[in-house]
This record gives sequence, structure tokens and C-alpha cells, in this order.
Amino acid sequence: MAMLQEFKEFAVKGNVMDLAVGVIIGGAFGKIVDSIVGDLIMPVISKVFGGLDFSNYYIALAGQAAGLPLAEAKKAGAVLAYGNFITIALNFVILAFIIFMMVKQMNRLRKEAPPAPPAPTPEEVVLLREIRDSLRK
Repeated sequence: MAMLQEFKEFAVKGNVMDLAVGVIIGGAFGKIVDSIVGDLIMPVISKVFGGLDFSNYYIALAGQAAGLPLAEAKKAGAVLAYGNFITIALNFVILAFIIFMMVKQMNRLRKEAPPAPPAPTPEEVVLLREIRDSLRK
């Protein structure tokens, strides 16, 4: 029973729950970024570069005929699918930039406000200091 109790304490700690939520949201966020890259950015980039689809760029390693779609070329043998790598690398760069911007905003919001200026000294204290200084002279 002690092990079960220890596991229960571990599982309900705030850090574990925060991590679980972060992983779930991160997975969903990754799908959104995949869609942005695959459905919005890569078509524009491929249009700029002549209307070609990056995902079908490959180097045939098993003597496949040139011009086959990637799926058919993979069925015929090994291929080096560098177009797919370009898409995934771009996906990573966009995701890393978005996370960087989020962390930057969180750090900006966490900065403590500058300390308030000290309250003005009460007039009685100022007068007492003047009297003290005159008595010293």
C-alpha cells in the first residue's frame, strides 16, 4: 500500500499535471503547425519555385524510373526523400519560432514592476533633522 500511496502523491503533484497538460497541448499544437506548413506555406513556396510539390522530391536509390510519384517510387525500392525532409525541417523552424515568441512574451509578462519611489519624508521628520543638525553646529 505504501507504494500506491507514494505513486498517488507523485501523480497529483502540480508539476506532473502541468507536464501532462503541456504534452497534450503540444501534440495538438504540432498538428496545427503541420497543417499550416503543409496546407498554407508549402503550396506558396512550391508555387514560387515553379509549382512543384516538395513532398515528391526524391533521389531513386534502386534504379526507379524518373518522374514517378514518391509513393510508387518507394514501392519499387529505396529512395532518399529529401523533399519530405525539407517540409519537416520548415515545420520545425516555424514551430521553434512560435515557441520562442511565446516564451519571450511570458518572460516579458513575468518581469517585476520597477520598485515604487520611496514615500516623501514627513515634514515633522525634516524639521527634526534640521533642529538636530543646528544643535550639532
